[in-house]
Amino acid sequence: MQHWFFLISAILLEVAGTTAMKFSEGFSKTLPSILMVVLFIASLAMLTLALKKFEIGMAYAIWSGLGTVLIAVLGVYLFDETASLMKFLSITLIIAGVVGLHLSGAKH
Repeated sequence: MQHWFFLISAILLEVAGTTAMKFSEGFSKTLPSILMVVLFIASLAMLTLALKKFEIGMAYAIWSGLGTVLIAVLGVYLFDETASLMKFLSITLIIAGVVGLHLSGAKH
């Protein structure tokens, strides 16, 4: 169960790092820029720990897929990005893919 904690932490840290990236305004703001780097390093550290139990393809698919979904949702709510039917359907497909990989019987 600890490997799930590491993977979920990696996802949340990556999402926080990507959010800090947006707030850094192209490295023009110091604090968000530093925070971005720290959060990405922490995310990769957690992902590395999760790989002790997960297959790399499975872990990376979950990490990148769920991170993408969360960032897309945050983009709509925090940064007033567009919300459309196509965006919603695409997010649904990403989630379906992650669930499908998990249910594929991969060992972890």
